[in-house]
Amino acid sequence: MSVTASVVKPLSGHQQDPNIHPELQILRTELHEVHDGMARFGPTLPRPPILDSSIGLNSKRDGAEDTKEAVPGLRALRESVQRDLDATEKFLSDPRCASLPPLSTNAPYLISVWNEVLLARPPILTIEKTFPEQENHSHLRRRGSQKPPGVKVDVVADDGRHWIRVNTITNSRILAEFREIDSYLTDSEDESDNPHGGERPSLAQIQFDNSVLRMGRALLAAAKKNPIAGTPEIPHVTMRLTRLEISPAKEKERDPRIAQTIQVLRDMGIDVQLGERDKSILPTVSESLPPSVPPPLEPTTRINLDLSTLIALVSDITHSPLPLSVEEANARFVPSPEYREWKRKRLETVKGSAAAELESTDFEDGPGRHSRALINQALQEMGKGLLQEIHDRLAALASSSGKHLSQSPTVSLQPSSIPTVEFWTTREARDRCLKIVLSKIGGPNEKRRAQALFPDTASLPMAADEAIDAYWLHSRYSRAFIPLLPIRVFSSSEPDQDLTAQSNGKGENTLQISPFFSLLAWTCRDVLAQETIPLPGAASSPHTPDDGDMAGEPASAADELEDDDDDGEIQRAVVTRANSRLTAHTVQSLLWGAVRGWTTLTANKSSVKAILREMKAARGTQRQGWEHEVHTDGGSQATSQDGEGHAGDGEVAAEKAALWLVDPRSLAEGMRSDRDYS
Repeated sequence: MSVTASVVKPLSGHQQDPNIHPELQILRTELHEVHDGMARFGPTLPRPPILDSSIGLNSKRDGAEDTKEAVPGLRALRESVQRDLDATEKFLSDPRCASLPPLSTNAPYLISVWNEVLLARPPILTIEKTFPEQENHSHLRRRGSQKPPGVKVDVVADDGRHWIRVNTITNSRILAEFREIDSYLTDSEDESDNPHGGERPSLAQIQFDNSVLRMGRALLAAAKKNPIAGTPEIPHVTMRLTRLEISPAKEKERDPRIAQTIQVLRDMGIDVQLGERDKSILPTVSESLPPSVPPPLEPTTRINLDLSTLIALVSDITHSPLPLSVEEANARFVPSPEYREWKRKRLETVKGSAAAELESTDFEDGPGRHSRALINQALQEMGKGLLQEIHDRLAALASSSGKHLSQSPTVSLQPSSIPTVEFWTTREARDRCLKIVLSKIGGPNEKRRAQALFPDTASLPMAADEAIDAYWLHSRYSRAFIPLLPIRVFSSSEPDQDLTAQSNGKGENTLQISPFFSLLAWTCRDVLAQETIPLPGAASSPHTPDDGDMAGEPASAADELEDDDDDGEIQRAVVTRANSRLTAHTVQSLLWGAVRGWTTLTANKSSVKAILREMKAARGTQRQGWEHEVHTDGGSQATSQDGEGHAGDGEVAAEKAALWLVDPRSLAEGMRSDRDYS
């Protein structure tokens, strides 16, 4: 957000007589300024360095305009401003408006909220959010029952630590409340003097109260029920009373109970601010400069692969010739009558006729759920292949070094044409990948590729060149299209405690990297330090929920390749107690990438969302998040321990991605309709 002098756009239409509703005309001008400023307001919480190459989540590629609102709630506030502005313009354009009473407008409140947004301490999490005042028991609420009312907070600032509420009540309005209270008190006194009547219910106050105090109590109650994520800390509450005066100029608007109200609020612990913000200190979003554009993201030259990516790298979908049409993609994974009969007989032999009959219903209304998932993945691969995406990103790294590379899928990246690229993974990801592919799910080509990725573990060990040949055999890409092999394996399940994103402890060059890596590493360690939950027994299908997401859908070809015995049953992955969507091996993979300052390539979308939620809670636990360390000139100048991230004079340095998200590719060879099941 850039700050300049205030600039007011000329208003359309004829010149308005300044003597006609002058206060309303001033509000109209301010509403125009507010509306235009909102359009240029940039995010106060920086974008996490996640390179999103997925089609399913984000159809726009890097450089495309981001249509998401800068701050949650800003769009709704801007729409409210637009409605008030339209109503004001319509009223003032009426030739009879001079003889009409002033228009009732919400403009003072909207303008005041915007002023608080401009001056609030970043990051601003949300605008005009309603918080529950009581414990949230939504799971106990009956269907159709009314949702309990909440408490509105105009601005949630300082990463959730500061709540701001604007109240535009005037002296005349609160005096009207006092007069009503006094009338109840008078009625009560009159009734007490009645010798014939018994006691009646009284509306007279037992203790001093009014609408402003009720708002304050509600805000405090909601703050106590909604502590900062991951901490017991209660948000600090500010009430800005923009039009309430303790000593107004008019004698008739004075009342000592106004000062008493403000003092009671302060005694509660509420920060009370009186009056409008001084316009001279208000920052104005610059009209001359476009919104700040975050730096481009690029992977590091050392790339960490999690289990979901290993599965995708051996998938038949990744390597087979692309379907030429949507119809061909559908036909490729629609089970043929021969397959369905083979499947029925096999299930009947292994599990009985009832299981076979139940399974057959999956195909009655078209392709089964596994087939539909594979069809969708094939369509995504038609959009842009996984290996092509990796190739192009690596080629871009080379291009930034002044080298020109071919984009043809038949031309491989030569080792001499790019910076040294290494692919790494954890032992757990390697072992689980081999177990999944080799025991039951993988087809012949997929099994060969998996063994080629880790030739040292193959039943017949392969030399380096033999492994490369085996991996690229029958692929639609040329040999060594990307320098994938050899994949290196980390020496332990988790890095040493003294290995952090700031100092890797291995004697490599220690250079500055994005502080996001540090918080990611801290969060992963915190999640792993909590208890893990080994789920009892073997999986009913070879995919856990975690594995199922990374492979697109559960068990793409498990049942078809299942042995008659259970010797090869794949055990469920161990999930973390902190978040059931995070398995231990996934968090270990993320941790290794974070402490090394390397990009982690993943197709596990649900785990990325889950770890970001845990990181949000960790921001509160650590009292400061990575966003507080990001430079205000458009992002951190991230430099990994590879020594990357430098830019030439006049260039904008690309930020190194901590996570690189791609679409999943399942093991699909066993589900192809053209497979021979004889």
